[in-house]
Amino acid sequence: MAALRYAGLDDTDSEDELPLGWEQRTTKDGWVYYANHTEEKTQWEHPKTGKRKRIAGDLPYGWEQETDENGQVYFVDHINKRTTYLDPRLAFTVDDNPTKPTTRQRYDGSTTAMEILQGRDFTGKVVVVTGANSGIGFETAKSFALHGAHVILACRNMTRANEAVSRILGEWHKAKVEAMTLDLAQLRSVQHFAQAFKAKNVPLHVLVCNAAAFALPWSLTKDGLETTFQVNHLGHFYLVQLLQDVLCRSAPARVVVVSSESHRFTDINDSSKNLDFSRLSPSKNDYWAMLAYNRSKLCNILFSNELHRRLSPRGVTSNAVHPGNMMYSSLHRHWWVYTLLFTLARPFTKSMKINSDEVL
Repeated sequence: MAALRYAGLDDTDSEDELPLGWEQRTTKDGWVYYANHTEEKTQWEHPKTGKRKRIAGDLPYGWEQETDENGQVYFVDHINKRTTYLDPRLAFTVDDNPTKPTTRQRYDGSTTAMEILQGRDFTGKVVVVTGANSGIGFETAKSFALHGAHVILACRNMTRANEAVSRILGEWHKAKVEAMTLDLAQLRSVQHFAQAFKAKNVPLHVLVCNAAAFALPWSLTKDGLETTFQVNHLGHFYLVQLLQDVLCRSAPARVVVVSSESHRFTDINDSSKNLDFSRLSPSKNDYWAMLAYNRSKLCNILFSNELHRRLSPRGVTSNAVHPGNMMYSSLHRHWWVYTLLFTLARPFTKSMKINSDEVL
């Protein structure tokens, strides 16, 4: 050792060599991350160089990538009949970010949901995502499922919900994912969903209130309320109330309410600054689709804040989030003008995979 130290080789012969207790791993989509077994944490940057790396090229002939029951990627060498968690392509990685980012740059506008959850194990956790058959809801549900969570897609259209389940299982056949019927436009359906969920006798660690309607023509639900208000707010409000006891028993637990920046462009008070209930579920003559959406999103914010105040002492937190510009979603499908505007703006906005990171 003395001779090596004298020669300047006592530490390492490569700046890429990892310190003691660190391990290099790869994600399913080819990104390299680093696990610190001493501090039990993971990070994207090399602990010595601060660089980010990604895998270059395909797997060697005879190799196949698989995922174990905990969501960890491993590799099968069919020729030599062996398995390893070490990606055989690690010797051929390329730098992605030559400079070490600051803490504030850890997550930015290009971060995806899969990157947010990378290195996290949700085995044993139960997650419910409303409106999870497409868009942000689907990407959120998929990300949780691929990281080991038991995910329930709570959807109105069971045909599309089952197709979404199949797509997730297509990415990882061991994913624990299922679909259940939930129509937020019918309070009876919300009741039935809550009863069916409780009958499973499972905990509830994360409830993502994601489903929403946008630019609907005026209509009343079977419960006699304006549809946008009931689907976007009241249905979720009622769902949380019915599952509140399960959430508290499952603490630490979390409710995530997907809102929107558009909540800033409306008011639900009258000229005397008192709450005007007629604005929440307006008549046909007083209805404007965009304003109804904005008001429902404001209700989301107020509800989430009050829910957090009441339940956080019992171990249940609540967060309202703005997912970013959603030009890749199907919210605009009810009116061709919005469809045109969304299409024109799409090149300048975030994808569904990136939007869903805000929810996580």
